[in-house]
Amino acid sequence: MIIPRIGATELILILGLLLVIFGPKRLPEVGRSLGKTLREFRKSTKETDEPIELAAAEKVDQNGEPAKS
Repeated sequence: MIIPRIGATELILILGLLLVIFGPKRLPEVGRSLGKTLREFRKSTKETDEPIELAAAEKVDQNGEPAKS
């Protein structure tokens, strides 16, 4: 996954555009809803990974070798 590096100039430009588009009164509301969305997304991805990790742990014995059936 390639993540572009955002410098200070780009960040100021993005924040300025958001301020113009949404206005100073709605900007905190938009930020709050974005934070909640990201939190829920991380929580749901963490919950889906847990069963996979548990299943993988059950298939390995104490020595780290695959368990014999």
